[in-house]
Amino acid sequence: MTALTLQLPPALKFTDEEFEQLVAVNKELRLKLTVEGELIIMSPTGGETGNRNFEIYIDLGIWNRQNNLGKAFDSSTGFKLPNGATRSPDTSWVRMERWDALTPQQRQDLRNWHKQWCGYAAPSA
Repeated sequence: MTALTLQLPPALKFTDEEFEQLVAVNKELRLKLTVEGELIIMSPTGGETGNRNFEIYIDLGIWNRQNNLGKAFDSSTGFKLPNGATRSPDTSWVRMERWDALTPQQRQDLRNWHKQWCGYAAPSA
């Protein structure tokens, strides 16, 4: 997988809402935002990486259904990290106690996720 990184001028900083709007109008792209303000456009994965990601996704999903200890998410879920970057890992998981503590609005708002997130699968190489 390759990525295109756009260097944005310091004056062009996205607020959380602006980044969410940018993602919403570009659904066909996988966008990430670094803490330095770089906008990363991820390319689609190849067959090997796509299969490996799928296996991780399935394994996490089966484990989560069997144990019912939390909520699992796919690669389209965005997380605002404590350092200010926005990422969407291949798969992620949140403990049920933390999920239940969120309001319905917080469950939709990626700006609150960094306080709750527990799992992360490394990005594809």
